[in-house]
Amino acid sequence: MKKFCLFTAGLFLQIVAAFSQQADSSAYKSRKLKIDEINLVSSYYRQDGNNAAVEGGKGSEKLTDLANVLDVKLITYDKRNRKHSFTGEVGIDHYTSASSDKIDLKANSSASSADTRIYPSLSWSVENEKTGNNFGFNISASTEFDYKSYGIGGHFSKLSKDKNRELSVKAQAYFDQVTLVYPVELRTNPGSGNGEHEGYGTSSRNSYSGSLTLSQVINKRLQVMLIAELVKQDGFLALPFHRVYLSDGTVRSELLPSSRLKIPLGIRANYFLGDKIVLRSFYRFYTDDWGLTAHTADIEAAYKITPFLSVVPFYRYYHQSAIDYFAPLYAHKTTDQYYTSNYDLSAFNSNFFGAGLRFAPPKGVFGIEHWHMIEIRYGHYNRSTGLNSDIISLHLKLK
Repeated sequence: MKKFCLFTAGLFLQIVAAFSQQADSSAYKSRKLKIDEINLVSSYYRQDGNNAAVEGGKGSEKLTDLANVLDVKLITYDKRNRKHSFTGEVGIDHYTSASSDKIDLKANSSASSADTRIYPSLSWSVENEKTGNNFGFNISASTEFDYKSYGIGGHFSKLSKDKNRELSVKAQAYFDQVTLVYPVELRTNPGSGNGEHEGYGTSSRNSYSGSLTLSQVINKRLQVMLIAELVKQDGFLALPFHRVYLSDGTVRSELLPSSRLKIPLGIRANYFLGDKIVLRSFYRFYTDDWGLTAHTADIEAAYKITPFLSVVPFYRYYHQSAIDYFAPLYAHKTTDQYYTSNYDLSAFNSNFFGAGLRFAPPKGVFGIEHWHMIEIRYGHYNRSTGLNSDIISLHLKLK
């Protein structure tokens, strides 16, 4: 993974150097396909806790994740002067997990202790810059040891005549295949226990979502957006390697209903407090038919230290109730139809806070004209169940 990070950074800098040598002084809209924007985001995440779902709600939740995402956006114009944008993105995450290593309780270290996820995507959108109307489509994929996912989606947005109001509609579908890796003691054919594919079965999981957003410019300082979503999932929605210890001491694999309906509703407001401060706020209410309700509230303030250097502190508070099927260690009855001891589905409160530093000089980062921006962000997360985590990320943007 270190080699990958160095390779990615080197590749990015080579693209920056090549791009910075390009000169485009033309005033007309060229129909030639050209690079519009390149983004590289790298992050390191670590967490710790003592409620691992793999061990039935107890045990270490130590986990580290190193993620890298590179996207390239290309643009061109057609004969009707509509802007076509093509974006290709590839992400690679590599994680190590103490809890996943306990799928086999007797193993000191197994293949389950680490994994790599690769997730490419492609998108295309068409924008009429005169009217502001926009539509597009996207496809995506994601693969790791026990999970494969394929996605397809589309969107459409329309501006009002005065361009102060925008209505957007989005639809997305994911078609997933889950490899049924059960805890070693619950397998009918335990095999070698080394984490390799041993004839595991598979099951499907599908997700369909639609969203409607309405954004409105209230005045020169205030902008508001209303968001309504609907998400429907069906198929195998549990994770087979999550243990559940029942009240009689026996162990089973997590079992949850085969369908789930989610309804998130949100409002976002941005307020420009003078020339140096922008306040961004967001509230979301969530409910689903598993009995979970949640509230999210976050705020961030972007403060311009100089015209090209900004600091962005942020804070997010989150509260959720437990789903109807959650119970801690040894609390589930043998007669329960569904059961989980995954504390991600329990009742808890959480806090996430941190800050970012954004540097976007007019002549480019390090004097490279098209190297538009560099941003570093750090955040700390803690929740009432005892889980805590830290994440640091680096974002480089080339325009």
